[in-house]
Amino acid sequence: MIKSFEDFKERIEDKEIKQIWDQLTGLKHKFFEFFYTELLQYKNPTILEFGVRHGVSTSMFLDICKQNEGKLYSIDINDYSKKFSDLNWKFILAEDKDQKKIENEIPNKFDIIFLDTIHKADHVSEIFYRYYDKLKIGGLFIIDDISWLLYTKGAEHDHFFKEVNNKETFNRLLEIYKNNKTNFNITFNFCYTGAAKVLKISDDKLNEPVKLNSREFSIKNLARKLYIKLRK
Repeated sequence: MIKSFEDFKERIEDKEIKQIWDQLTGLKHKFFEFFYTELLQYKNPTILEFGVRHGVSTSMFLDICKQNEGKLYSIDINDYSKKFSDLNWKFILAEDKDQKKIENEIPNKFDIIFLDTIHKADHVSEIFYRYYDKLKIGGLFIIDDISWLLYTKGAEHDHFFKEVNNKETFNRLLEIYKNNKTNFNITFNFCYTGAAKVLKISDDKLNEPVKLNSREFSIKNLARKLYIKLRK
């Protein structure tokens, strides 16, 4: 795996992007090790990416496309069209919610969809439901930044809003999955800022999310905790 990762970095031409991969080892754990090898199994893959920014994930998807004769379509509200010069890449300047504009410039179906724009539960849920139908059966919908551990109070990157937003996104994905267990499987990676990997197993229409009826703050559970504390 290490040799493969080093080979991948050697193929990156942009010095800034290569430096980011070098410095942020968490990216290797949450991106490269979580799904890079799996994505290489797709032949002639079509990939839809929401969010470019520094081009870190874009560089990885383009590397996969070059190896397997695929095509990457990247969407961002900021103009990153000059970030890469690659025949395997098409940049579309648009907001991720501007579905009408985007659909005029992309294929009908994708093997991989990657979401890394606004990290709020409502937004993630909206984009997931808007574009899930464009995912092929056996395809992956990958959602970035679902772990709040890095942002908890006193943690390495202590940040109130990022902690709350990421945890709410994680919980929303569980709520979606609860009512769609026959439509997709979901896997989580909590390295660095985390990522979720949704594997589509059915072409049935997605059901709406269902609230999780947690007993965490129930009187019964509070009594249980008190009992345990008194027993110590």
